[in-house]
Amino acid sequence: MKTIRIGCGAGYAGDRIDPAKELVEKGNLDYLILEGLAERTTAIAQIQKRENADKGYGAFLEERMEELLPICKEKGTKLITNLGAANPKAALKHVERIKKELNLDTLKVAAVTGSDVLKQILPTDNTIWETDEALAETELEVISADAYLGVEQILPALKEDADIIITGRVADPSLFLAAMVHEFGWELDDWHKLGKGTVFSHLLECAAQVTGGYFADTHYKQIDELWNIGLPIAEVDADGEGFITKTPASGGNVTIQTCKEQLLYEVMNPAEYLTPDVTADFSNVYFIEEEPDVIRVKNGSGRERTNTLKVTLGVDKGYFGEGMISYAGHHALERSRLAEKVIKERLKKRSLHYTDIKYEILGLNALHGDTSSTEKTVPYEVLLRVAGLSENKYQAEQIGNEVESLWLNGPGGPGGVRKNTTRVISAYSTLIARDSITSHVLTKGRE
Repeated sequence: MKTIRIGCGAGYAGDRIDPAKELVEKGNLDYLILEGLAERTTAIAQIQKRENADKGYGAFLEERMEELLPICKEKGTKLITNLGAANPKAALKHVERIKKELNLDTLKVAAVTGSDVLKQILPTDNTIWETDEALAETELEVISADAYLGVEQILPALKEDADIIITGRVADPSLFLAAMVHEFGWELDDWHKLGKGTVFSHLLECAAQVTGGYFADTHYKQIDELWNIGLPIAEVDADGEGFITKTPASGGNVTIQTCKEQLLYEVMNPAEYLTPDVTADFSNVYFIEEEPDVIRVKNGSGRERTNTLKVTLGVDKGYFGEGMISYAGHHALERSRLAEKVIKERLKKRSLHYTDIKYEILGLNALHGDTSSTEKTVPYEVLLRVAGLSENKYQAEQIGNEVESLWLNGPGGPGGVRKNTTRVISAYSTLIARDSITSHVLTKGRE
């Protein structure tokens, strides 16, 4: 029976590139998938696109293409990625340029559009999950709306035999499942096979998480050569059966335990994992270790997909201001607390107000707040961090400025200072009718 090998070369935008190159070189892949969009990434990219129509694609797109396209061409591996973000058209243009610079003119590149649904959805009464408001009535400043597309929108690019496919917002599992549906000719209402394929897709989508990254600790869950961790590969057949393995001779481990953790990652109901393609059922999945780093996946299934698609809304929440300063040596903790008091009084005196502000001492109470055992812990060195939110950029900037002023106007013996001010984009969620989506495929290159 025909099988295909699919590898995941990135689980987030800033993932390491060298392991992806090694994956293509040694993995005998039919498809390489690069997943690079978090919940807020596309909203930030939409802002970049408005400021410059030639921008708005994913971070590291160009670097990844420069490194990976020559190897993909040599090995005959097709590449699918959502690094088109808010601007797949611009991404297509830049990949075309890179392709020509590298003398790879025979590669065919396709861009999939249609995930930007801001104009369609803003006037509707669709409910925002987090606030229970209708979109048409909300006072939130919604700046972007991107629907999670699925296999159905990627398939036309595969049918046009594109070597490189660049999408905008697509559900992570759909990037992988599209290759299976195309290669095996699965029907889009074959819920059982789509569910089985989605199990593999979900195991792959976070890259090194299923080969031991994020899983590892120093005691109960030891992982081999974590420094050299490899990336995952799924070998799947036309019945949706197969196994998970990793780059040959790489570090990391693929075990029943790593697969179980990744299977349940970001899953609220294992019996009803909703994607644009299928309602996947993970509740009866089990794993068999065939040999070290080869885990067979069994008993995935699925049911009919929903008539709606999830949409991530980007909401402008103003500005984030931050300042950090360190103290070490005698009475470091006391000096940092005095510095905290100084900042509070100075911001108050200047009548600076924030929608939220947080004071924390890293290493003492930053993660667990007042529940930390501060009385028994006397650190030798600490880092005071002050962070706040404001609708006003100037006020946000003043947090870092006041922390920096502690150099000469605060407790003695401070260390390095860091300050930062950024725009805050929050992610909210809603649904859109599936038939509201209009998707197109643009191609360049080989005819």
